[in-house]
Order: sequence, then structure tokens, then C-alpha cells
Amino acid sequence: MRELTYVAPRTVEWREAADPRVRSAGEAIVAPVAATSCDVDSAILAGHGFIDPPFALGHECVARVTDVGDDVSTVAPGDLVVVPWSISCGSCAHCRTGLTAHCTSVPYMAMYGAPIGGDWGGLFSDLVRVPYADAMLVPLPAGLDPVAMASAGDNWSLSWRLVAPHLKARPGARVLVVARGSIGLYVCDIARALGASDVLYVDPDAEHRKLAEGFGARTAESVEPVRHGFDLAVEATGRVDQLALAVKSLAPEGICESAGNHFRPGELPLLDMYLTGVTLRVARDNVRTHIPDTLALAASGTVDPARVVSHVLDWDQLPDALREKHLKPVFVRDLGPAESAD
Repeated sequence: MRELTYVAPRTVEWREAADPRVRSAGEAIVAPVAATSCDVDSAILAGHGFIDPPFALGHECVARVTDVGDDVSTVAPGDLVVVPWSISCGSCAHCRTGLTAHCTSVPYMAMYGAPIGGDWGGLFSDLVRVPYADAMLVPLPAGLDPVAMASAGDNWSLSWRLVAPHLKARPGARVLVVARGSIGLYVCDIARALGASDVLYVDPDAEHRKLAEGFGARTAESVEPVRHGFDLAVEATGRVDQLALAVKSLAPEGICESAGNHFRPGELPLLDMYLTGVTLRVARDNVRTHIPDTLALAASGTVDPARVVSHVLDWDQLPDALREKHLKPVFVRDLGPAESAD
């Protein structure tokens, strides 16, 4: 099989690898049919990552199951499934409490798309081994488009968690979104659907702002801190100065969720945060816990994640197209239930 491999800044290529096989009774093999890039992939391609190449890329996809071990009971060959970005067993103490990104059965930070906690391959590969199939794989509900939901294994489900629990606790909250890409746009759509009274989306990209307006958000290219202006702020830029803007715009006891990957250091306005009583969460997310809820929201018809998809491209275009600047490209192949990935 082929796996898309990051070899140097702005450079990826197909490399041949052995076809993965089921190694134990609880495993599955899947073939991605709709895979997309995450903001962290863009950072890696730009040379901002902290792991030396080469390694297989990709950690967001909908896939078709091609083989399962004897003990797998929740999915079968031919099923379409969401593959979460992190590896989790489903049975350790952390997994049982929803901390699936911190599974203790595998090395710390075990994930697809970067060899941090072991080498699990990437989801821009023709075939992928899933070590805990019943715990990890989530069947895609009938009627949901794999292209629209290609990001459900990370960015879409992360975006739900950034706002949904807070809007449940604070109905009608005012939401500030400081972003540069798909996460912020997903947040705008979800926040509106879940009853936010006001959503301000801040992004220098005019096309992104146009999309956010279609989701019912007010938009701005840039803003100064809005003192006590918002109950909830979501920062998804990876820039500490923009995180500072977000926290300085919070109302008393406001909450800031940071989904940016901050590869560079910076300073936060800690005194302002102290005086306001800010709660700041900066975290890799346990998306496997939330995927069923996020798929249910998508199936409800009150949100439209397909609108964030900027390009639908052929699987074989990955080496060239991934290096281009696209908001949310989805790479697809027609792999029906009776086909194989060979």
C-alpha cells in the first residue's frame, strides 16, 4: 500500500509500505474514503512541528472497514466509520472516564499522523490498522455524507466540545471566536445552532468571514479587546497574542477555550485574567467521547459542516494538493463495500 509521508517542509510524497494486517482478535483494518487535513497538518507542512521527518501524515477521516478480528462486534467489513485521531483502548481508567486522549494502555500521545507515542501510521494511507476497533470506531449514521463528516474524528467533534457544554450551562451566552481556519467556522455553526445570543468571528481572511456570516455570526478582520464583552471565547489560531485578545474580552467568570497549537512561546495578561476571574482551558481533546453526540447534531439538520469543505479532490492528488493553501480540502476515493484498497 501507499502512505502519504512528510519528508521535509512543504514536501510530502507517496511511499510504499507493507499492507497492515489484523494482529489480534480486537483489531480492524480500514481504508479511508474521505480524509482531510487539520490545522496541525498545515503547521507541520510549514516546518513548525517538533518531530523530525519522515513520517506518515493524516489524522482525520471517514473510512470503510475491510477486515476485522474475531472478537470485533460493533463494526463489520463494508461499514463506513469515523476514525478518531488518538489511539484508545476504551477500558483503562482514563478511557472509562472519557479521557480517551490519555489512554494508559498505549504510550503517551499515541495518535495517527505523528509518531509521538509510537508509530501508528497516518490516515492519508491506503490502509490503516485500528488496534481497538470496538472502542475506537464509530459507525457513520445513514444519511450523513462522508465528505461533510471527514473531520468528525478531530476538528468537527473538537469544535462541538469547545462550545456545546458551555452553552448548555449558560444558555444564550455571547461567544467570541478568534480563528484562522475550519475549527472557528465549525464553532460558529454549532454555537448558532445551540442558542448563542451573539457570535463574533474574528479572522483576517475575507472568505472565511463570508462563511461565518452565512452561519449567522458577526465578523471582523481584527478587533481590540472588548472588555467584558463575551461569556465564552474560543481561540484557534496558535498565536499567543490572539489568545491574549480572547481572554481580555471575557466577562467576569468567563471561559476561554484554546484550540490553537502553540508551537511558539508568548505572554498572557495574567493580572487581567486574575481580576476578571477567567477560566482558561488549553488541551488536546478527547474527541472519541464526543463523536456520537456530534454525529447526532450533524444528523439533526440544524448544522451544515459541508459548507466548510473548500475542495473535494481525488485521493491521488494528495502529494501535490496538500501543500496548497486550502481551508478544508477533502480527499476522496470510491471504495465500495466489495472493493479492496490494493
